Amino acid sequence: MSLSVERPDTRSLPSQKPIRLLDNAGHAVHGTATGGFDLPDPTTLLDLYRRMVVARRFDVQVTALTRQGRLATYPSALGQEACEIGAISAIEARDWFFPTYRDSIALLTRGIAPGDILASFRGDWHNGYDQHAHRTASQATPLATQALHAVGLGHAARLRSDPIVTLTMLGDGATSEGDAHEAFNFAAVWQTPTVFVVQNNQFAISTPISRQTRAATLADKAVGYGMPGFHVDGNDVAAMYAVTRAAVERARSGGGPTLIEGLTYRIEAHTNSDDPTRYRASRDVEHWKRRDPIERLERYLVSEGALGEQARTEIADAAEQVAADTREVMTAEAQIDPLELFDHVYARPRAALLEQRARLEAELAEASAAASAGAAR
Repeated sequence: MSLSVERPDTRSLPSQKPIRLLDNAGHAVHGTATGGFDLPDPTTLLDLYRRMVVARRFDVQVTALTRQGRLATYPSALGQEACEIGAISAIEARDWFFPTYRDSIALLTRGIAPGDILASFRGDWHNGYDQHAHRTASQATPLATQALHAVGLGHAARLRSDPIVTLTMLGDGATSEGDAHEAFNFAAVWQTPTVFVVQNNQFAISTPISRQTRAATLADKAVGYGMPGFHVDGNDVAAMYAVTRAAVERARSGGGPTLIEGLTYRIEAHTNSDDPTRYRASRDVEHWKRRDPIERLERYLVSEGALGEQARTEIADAAEQVAADTREVMTAEAQIDPLELFDHVYARPRAALLEQRARLEAELAEASAAASAGAAR
């Protein structure tokens, strides 16, 4: 994928101030800036903190493994933990999640094992986990296609009077796709129980948001579709959780879809094959590092006496265990069966597919026999 680069983007932040419940220093926000949402209780916030710490340790570990050549590629979500963890924590186990390729930490929070999450990035499987067991669709690489799937499943559930909610995450670049427009419009017209969470990390690979839209915020687009839209501080996990939770409850009660934009920033490169220094300034990266979502929540929890040294140690140990488990599963040699290529293609395999499978099976048997004969000599 080529990059069209002219100069780093120097655009200012959107003029509309995002909803926030905790400021950058970790102080509770009051007044109109909260958008009428309440700060979650300390127990909920401590759980969100734990999930973010574990998620970041996993993300950092996977990035290191990618640089060692253990994975083909990996899109890091470093810096976007509040967006992902706040949103995914707001849905229930019965609800369906439709992620993108950058939402691995949301899958981890959803209870999917590291090895199953990373199977596709290593090239073992297109999807390494049981979608129905986890109520989580495959991570979508094509932009915005998963939004249509979320709306379709939500519409079907509504027709069956099944009280589930579908949550899908998109990047800011995905909102420039026709599939996103179709998903937003269909969801609003048919009032599907769908929550759209747009992680606006301000760059679609190298394309800044200023070259994607003239709207002040992406949340403003919700007006044109006839559904609520919320512009949220995406580095404030309390706000992301509260707003998403309200949208989920609204959807479940028959109130229809909601568009939530979380304003955040991608600290790492788009993927390990990307060079972000070609299109963004290092000073902007440093600026957003100072708005770290984990540090912000940590300051608040410490000030409230909800996070002590013992809890901090226990959370850090749990994060290190996840990192160790990830290293172990990614170090082990993958057991690949070439015949699995033909599994799960059709419910009833076609004759041509069965013929191809038989041919490959014969070739593999012949190669195995030749190798055994060579070893015996």
